[in-house]
Amino acid sequence: MSGRVLVNGSPSTTVSAFDRGLSYGDGLFETIRFVRGAAPLWSQHMDRLRESCVRLRLPLPDAETLRHEATVVIDGMEHAVVRITLTRGVGERGYALPQTPAPTRIVAGFDAPAMAGDAYAAGLRVRWCDTPLAAQPLLAGMKHLNRLEQVLARAEWSDPSIGEGLVCDADGHVISGTMTNLFAVLDGVLVTPALDRCGVAGVARAEILASRPEARVCGLSPTDLARASEVFLSSSVRGILPVQAVGDTVYVPGPVTRALQQHWRGLGFPMEQA
Repeated sequence: MSGRVLVNGSPSTTVSAFDRGLSYGDGLFETIRFVRGAAPLWSQHMDRLRESCVRLRLPLPDAETLRHEATVVIDGMEHAVVRITLTRGVGERGYALPQTPAPTRIVAGFDAPAMAGDAYAAGLRVRWCDTPLAAQPLLAGMKHLNRLEQVLARAEWSDPSIGEGLVCDADGHVISGTMTNLFAVLDGVLVTPALDRCGVAGVARAEILASRPEARVCGLSPTDLARASEVFLSSSVRGILPVQAVGDTVYVPGPVTRALQQHWRGLGFPMEQA
């Protein structure tokens, strides 16, 4: 993997071996899509980062500094992804919070992943994952650095024809994809799983809910999903992705999915990239 990286504002690709982000996963990250230098959902990403910093008792980063550093690392890239990582920085050995934390700030820019038009037209094939997400309401919704559950879930398949895997919590409730949020249309109503116990509350998910105030956030079972008329995934990097099939259950992209894809385009995001 190659990209441009700033660590605390200076070009570098290294951090201290004693950084708490490395030792304990003590930190947060945001992955932000840029199109020709603009990030249509920048403010939403910053809102989530600030809220999560408050919840983790991390010093709040300066949004203008982050924006400047983001523009530096994507200079010359037409389609880019910026990853902002914020850790509590170097600290003494042990779990106790440092009395005077000095956060580590990493801003990295990469070319956006290639996105084929077929994925947006016909949809993705999706599978169920066996790895469950553990309930932890104190961390639910945040994009914290502990992603081992997602790593293990993604390790369950290598078939390139499978575009994503769906994960449930320990009680069997559908939560999300390994790197996406999930929506379904049930009895004509747009629904998405509740994420108050586990899972990441994505920025694209928040944008969809804001644009569709009639949508419901609720518990969702695999049985519910099997009878949905439409299923799609959302990602701040990849946008609105119809689901073609979950295992042996087949779906057809419908009017709700298509309307939200159009909404995504209206925000300034392409739906495909050669």
